[in-house]
Amino acid sequence: MSTLLARPLTIWAISIVAILFGLLTIKSGGSVIFIDGEARQAAGNYVPFVLWFNFLAGFVYVIAGAGLWMKKQWAVSLSVIIVAGTLIIYAILGLYILGGGLYEMRTVVAMSLRSVVWVFISIFAYRKLIH
Repeated sequence: MSTLLARPLTIWAISIVAILFGLLTIKSGGSVIFIDGEARQAAGNYVPFVLWFNFLAGFVYVIAGAGLWMKKQWAVSLSVIIVAGTLIIYAILGLYILGGGLYEMRTVVAMSLRSVVWVFISIFAYRKLIH
């Protein structure tokens, strides 16, 4: 119990956010990818490469969150890799949109949210675990 309480509140928060964010990402992406039903219909003009990236990234979010929970320095590096990958996919999405590709505005909003969340997680993780 004492090791559980030994974690700074920031580590608790970013770990839980990362894990929950990952689980929700897996659930929402998986229901569009694998289930031909309401979720896929509601997704509208989803962008397949963004959907697949986010779905697979969800598993990495969970791993990063677990690593942050255990206060592992590799989890900080993984968080930075998540930010880089997300920003690269976001830029490719921008090019796709500029090229006339169909999309939903919520995809742009979701990618913005993912980028911001992981930038903050990376910054806090670096400050608490490395710096």
